[in-house]
Amino acid sequence: MGKVIVITGATRGLGRALVAAFAVGGHTVVGCGRSDGHVRALRADFPAPHAFERVDVTDDAAVGAWAKEVLARYGPPDLLINNAALMNTPAPLWEVPPDEFSVIVDVNVKGVFNVVRAFVPAMVRRQEGVIVNLSSGWGRSTAPEVAPYCATKYAIEGMTLALAQELPGGMAAVPLNPGIIDTDMLRQAWADGASRYQKPAEWASKASALLLKIGARDNGRSLTVT
Repeated sequence: MGKVIVITGATRGLGRALVAAFAVGGHTVVGCGRSDGHVRALRADFPAPHAFERVDVTDDAAVGAWAKEVLARYGPPDLLINNAALMNTPAPLWEVPPDEFSVIVDVNVKGVFNVVRAFVPAMVRRQEGVIVNLSSGWGRSTAPEVAPYCATKYAIEGMTLALAQELPGGMAAVPLNPGIIDTDMLRQAWADGASRYQKPAEWASKASALLLKIGARDNGRSLTVT
């Protein structure tokens, strides 16, 4: 039986690749992104029962309104994937503009909080469902010139593991390190080396299988796609 899967940052990169993998597998995918054009393209490629909306995850009211519509139409998701994230322009921490730092924290951390707050209460009432918050290898280790990104992904690890302790039995919350994939985000941080890694579509075939297997036994585990 197909699952209802909610994905943020669904219009590009890993999110877009997951949409395709889940849809081909017979699951219903509900996603959001910030670009009207990319959202329209997703709607064309993946029509009903799938659904996609333009939502900025940093806008708590917009996230809440979107979640209300999704929950009314589909019910609580079986799998909630917080994928939306930004990378900082590589630079020593003291050279990062304050506005850029704030935007990265708003999307990568506050955005996840907003989505959790909007969707998870309905999942808790049903006492079923899995929350996957995309972390990173740079949420468990560090590298120079990506300190803001590292900071947000370390925050995702901590926030998700604490959330896992708050959930009722039968549910799970896990931080997921997707591994290294040739995406626009990686190219922003490491343009010279990105092309040697797997493409998003190749990654998604493995990642989607792992994501669908996550259950209550995995609650509070930091997982990695290998």
